[in-house]
Amino acid sequence: MFGNDRNQLRKMYKTAWEKFQQQTILTPLEIQITDVIKEHPEYHDFVLQLDKDFLPESGETNPFLHMGLHLGLREQLATNRPQGITDIYQRLIKIKGSAHDAEHSMIECLAEAMWSSQANNTPPDEAKYLLSLKKLLQI
Repeated sequence: MFGNDRNQLRKMYKTAWEKFQQQTILTPLEIQITDVIKEHPEYHDFVLQLDKDFLPESGETNPFLHMGLHLGLREQLATNRPQGITDIYQRLIKIKGSAHDAEHSMIECLAEAMWSSQANNTPPDEAKYLLSLKKLLQI
């Protein structure tokens, strides 16, 4: 949506969260964003810190990346792309006990698929991604 413009993307999260807190009308996308933010109280303060760097080498998780993975996964689920992801998700909810826990397992696979695609400068391999998701069911 915003390409590589980190500040514009983060501002979208901040604006959505502020509008939610002020109980003003949200766009459909802002509703999705605030739903994810609400599920992560540990990130509430970070949503307002647009300039903070999150360094993996320091053991920090980037909350914007994490929440973005949730949003990306939810879009995949809404379109069932790759084909079969919604079935895996429904089955994983039963295994994990909650939709949120199922999503956390699945976004690990999504992050790996995205990293691999970026590192190899290739389109995402949907078949490999779907296979990694199916492996979650073998727990």
